Amino acid sequence: MRANRAVVSHLDLPVVLRTIIEAAVELVGARYGALGVIAEGGGLEQFIHVGMTDDVVTRIGHLPEGHGLLGALIDDPRPIRLDSIADDPRSSGFPDGHPPMTAFLGVPIAVRDAVYGNLYLTDPVAGGFTDDDEQLVKALAANAGFAIDNARLYAETVARQAWSASAAEMTASILGSDAARAHEELAARVAALVGAKTAFVMSAEEHDGTFRLLGASDGRAVTTGLVIDNGRVRSAIEGAQPTRIDELDGLPAVMDDTAGPALIVPFDGRTGEPEILIAARTVDDLPFSTFDLERTVAFARQAAIAMELAEARADRERVVLLEDRARIARDFHDHVIQQLFGTGLELQSIQSELGPGRLAERIETTVRSLDDTIAQIRRAIFSLSRRQEETASLRHRLLDIVQELGDALPRPATVSFSGPVDVVADPGLADDIAAFVREGLTNVVRHAGADTATVEVVASADEITVDLADDGSGMAETTRRSGLRNLSERAQRRSGVLDIESTARGTRLRLRLPVPAPAPARRTP
Repeated sequence: MRANRAVVSHLDLPVVLRTIIEAAVELVGARYGALGVIAEGGGLEQFIHVGMTDDVVTRIGHLPEGHGLLGALIDDPRPIRLDSIADDPRSSGFPDGHPPMTAFLGVPIAVRDAVYGNLYLTDPVAGGFTDDDEQLVKALAANAGFAIDNARLYAETVARQAWSASAAEMTASILGSDAARAHEELAARVAALVGAKTAFVMSAEEHDGTFRLLGASDGRAVTTGLVIDNGRVRSAIEGAQPTRIDELDGLPAVMDDTAGPALIVPFDGRTGEPEILIAARTVDDLPFSTFDLERTVAFARQAAIAMELAEARADRERVVLLEDRARIARDFHDHVIQQLFGTGLELQSIQSELGPGRLAERIETTVRSLDDTIAQIRRAIFSLSRRQEETASLRHRLLDIVQELGDALPRPATVSFSGPVDVVADPGLADDIAAFVREGLTNVVRHAGADTATVEVVASADEITVDLADDGSGMAETTRRSGLRNLSERAQRRSGVLDIESTARGTRLRLRLPVPAPAPARRTP
């Protein structure tokens, strides 16, 4: 009765297993006792023993693996009672340093009609085990089966709660501010939940058969060019089949020589490409259970969903940002520019009434400043309305060139557009126009001594015209022959025309290029 109460009074599985063997030893007065938990593939997964000192265990070296007499009870789960272990033909003897043992009693422990493990008892104080001892241990083993089942159910319940809580925390984190470190967080949480030494997420590279490390539980940096030499791991990855393996090797770049049991969990990543989660324990640790694999698979899939939602949220935020920028650009154009333009007209009206004089000159300077301000606001409007997929358009290429080079002038250069500039300019035509503006503005900055410059682009269905004008001192004849030779050659290659007007009050370059006719559509017979 006391032994049974002790067995059923705990819910922590490791404590329950040790309590069972301690109660059995006390019940029949044995000197040594052990409980062996049977592995899924046969043999012993755990061997919990009482009676031997640490020094003796150290001298023996390794614990039994389920051979000899212990293996006989695994193969045929029926009680075995012997007066002398050495006289039984199934005995394989003892290793060096093992204490001598005589009488033996072995009884299986069943959990829900499946053999969970065996009780092993030796050297009773009475000299041998009796039939009553065997019946008592069998009764204790029956109650032990219920206690183990309850402890396992309780452990699974606690584990499920931990998995659910961690999944909720991870989802909130990924959807919050840590989406960039989602793979690292996934690996770290899985390692903690399954008791792994390390965990990491990889993806296959496109062409060379190597792998890329996306994140690891220890926070190591992203690594490319990883090679997997483990056949079972590659098979699980190629077949997209989650699996458990007894020993993880063949990954020297991410695992050391202490790698032991591992979980391999392929899943669909946030980009839709296959990704692989691997969790590994050390070589002396217990193998992963089916429950560990099932929960890890579900956890990885939930993480992938959270990553996908985070990407979708980021896309929505980018759309909102672009729409907001477009609204700001409209407000600038419809309100700010119109008000400035109206103010400039009013000042010009006042200037005309005043007549010549210092005050009129100040008003004229203010009007020019307003014109410059309007040009800068127009440039800001074009930049605000730029979409990512349009960054290579001719319009925005010219905006970038004018801003880059024109800011070197005392008053920044301006650019204006008219007509379907981006529609009619094919890539080659756009390259030539961009080169013309860049080279022309470079000459203005270096040689013209100008205060400012303007670029005007006018497009029609047949022709694009680019005017580049400055208010400098004009160009020397040597400049005409050398600096503009490339521009003239570009115009000739395009069957276009380059006109140059230069006086002491400034220079104007006008490039006119025909728009290539679109290629006729192919008709399918």
